[in-house]
Amino acid sequence: MDFTFQILKNMRGIFKDIIDNNSLEDLNKIPEGFNNNIIWNIGHIAVTEQLLAYKLSGLEVGLSDDMISRFMKGSSPHGDLSIEEMEEIKALLFSTIEKTEKDYDAGVFKTYNTYTVSTTGNTLHNINEALQFIVTHEGIHYGYILALLRAVKG
Repeated sequence: MDFTFQILKNMRGIFKDIIDNNSLEDLNKIPEGFNNNIIWNIGHIAVTEQLLAYKLSGLEVGLSDDMISRFMKGSSPHGDLSIEEMEEIKALLFSTIEKTEKDYDAGVFKTYNTYTVSTTGNTLHNINEALQFIVTHEGIHYGYILALLRAVKG
């Protein structure tokens, strides 16, 4: 799984750079024809990773209930995020994936509640499959973020 975690860390670096290289206004903007924004997508990938890895393994998710409800599947942006909220998301990009890797290496993920993902229809049976899907999920949202960037920068 070393390669999987390397990809995830590299993706998180790309998401951090997107935050650092765009204004808060641009990160919060929902362009015409879209139903969310750049910062929601970045918050969503952090939340989804935690839910797919920890919640489905019967473990405690290291995020607040508020963070989960704001960025989980099926949610959408409700008002602009503040600088502080954006900084929290940026920090979570690395703290969450580093903890997941540490816990994975320590053998913390012992059980898994089977889950079928809506995007591809694949069923996740264990943490290894979940981590492989998380890479795919983050790639999907990276593509969506690139489309949002083009629409925002017009």
